[in-house]
Amino acid sequence: MSNTARHELVVLGGGPAGYVAAIRAAQLGIDVACIDENPRFGGTCVRVGCIPSKALLESSHLYEEAGHGLSDHGVVVNGVELKLDVMMSRKEKIVDTLTGGIDMLFKNGGVTAYHGRGKLQSPEAIEITPSEGAASDQPTTVEADQILLCPGSIAARLPSIEEDGERIGNSTTALSFPEVPEVLVVIGGGYIGLELGSVWNRLGSRVIVLEALDRVLPGLDNEMANLAHRAFKKQGIEFRTSTLVASARVDTSQSKPCTVEIKDGEPIYCDRVLLATGRWPATDDLGLAAAGIQTDRRGFIEVDHEFQTSVPGVYAIGDCIGGAMLAHKAMEEGIVCVERMAGIAAEMNYDVIPAIVYTHPEIAMVGQTEEQLKEAGISYKKGVCPLGANGRARTLGDTNGRVKILADEETDRVLGVHIIGPRAGDLIAEAASAMEFGASSEDIARTCHAHPTLSEAVHEAALDVDDRAIHTA
Repeated sequence: MSNTARHELVVLGGGPAGYVAAIRAAQLGIDVACIDENPRFGGTCVRVGCIPSKALLESSHLYEEAGHGLSDHGVVVNGVELKLDVMMSRKEKIVDTLTGGIDMLFKNGGVTAYHGRGKLQSPEAIEITPSEGAASDQPTTVEADQILLCPGSIAARLPSIEEDGERIGNSTTALSFPEVPEVLVVIGGGYIGLELGSVWNRLGSRVIVLEALDRVLPGLDNEMANLAHRAFKKQGIEFRTSTLVASARVDTSQSKPCTVEIKDGEPIYCDRVLLATGRWPATDDLGLAAAGIQTDRRGFIEVDHEFQTSVPGVYAIGDCIGGAMLAHKAMEEGIVCVERMAGIAAEMNYDVIPAIVYTHPEIAMVGQTEEQLKEAGISYKKGVCPLGANGRARTLGDTNGRVKILADEETDRVLGVHIIGPRAGDLIAEAASAMEFGASSEDIARTCHAHPTLSEAVHEAALDVDDRAIHTA
């Protein structure tokens, strides 16, 4: 192969946005290539984010259940032992299977894969610096009729936090601790911090969560966030809200190797520190400025309704354009973007993007919160079903939670659904589908739900919107 190759479409970035866009483009008959700097496709989500964290959440939950949660079922387990290396190996096996699956999808679908760091030379060409896994005859320059930028995001950093990638690090570091830390400080009370904090709390760490705001899980419905906060405290996680971190550093002169300085407070000494204060667009060193592509002050790429950047023929999707930094949002953008390129009238509905926190209890939402509706001056009705009234939740022995449906007071159209409890992440799909079709709470209430299932709580909440709940009256 020569040092230059050409394709109709080149996708820069092999995460959820990029690999899904590339596969859909190939399905539509577009000659497409995908470039990623990592040896495995899948991006942060598959390699060091969504998938490995959920593997550890599931394993740690089973460990905790075996030690503490089965006696009510008449199951007595003695001598529960943690083998952290086996747990980590299981996590890596899942990642390897899924990343290998993407390779197979590319091969079978006709997507050309390139491994290397891609950088724009011009609006029509990308220079590739080969990385591990790159073929010896891989081109160093790829030209394209159209370019789709999907670089994703990186963990946010704070200048006062001295990350060493071992004792003090981000979510990637916290996925692979070699032992259970005695004391773990989590800086940030969002979903990443609470999910990984939950993992290590279950495995035996004393977990201290520091949050600058006066509440955890900002962005979620306040009622659900408060319920979650109380549940996590009962599980043993310590919270210090309205707490500003002045610095964090490794200091082996103390009894614990890490020192976290608190503004107007006593320092905390711990074994490890997880910095979980959000994510930034990974748009540095992509050659954007040289190609004339505009970004905002935070580094997000500016795009129009068609996902086109300020340069014709160059598009961008996913975390790098802002909005909800969620894999499924990025995937959907990938499909919509390439379908539009092919002349298909596809459309994104940003009002119906579900969000899930995979703690225990799980938390899921779609649409607007009560706080957002009040701020917008929208009159609404509310229906609630506590899971204590749900037969399936009772049989699971997991009744901590509720379903809340918010509907327009005049039209009854569903505006938001919020769930906390077992399998909330699966239950939210019904709500998202209903909202996508413009359903009313009456539509959900008139839909027969199987018994006994957790989904009956959604049905009951819909009935409660009109004050006609059967099991919670």
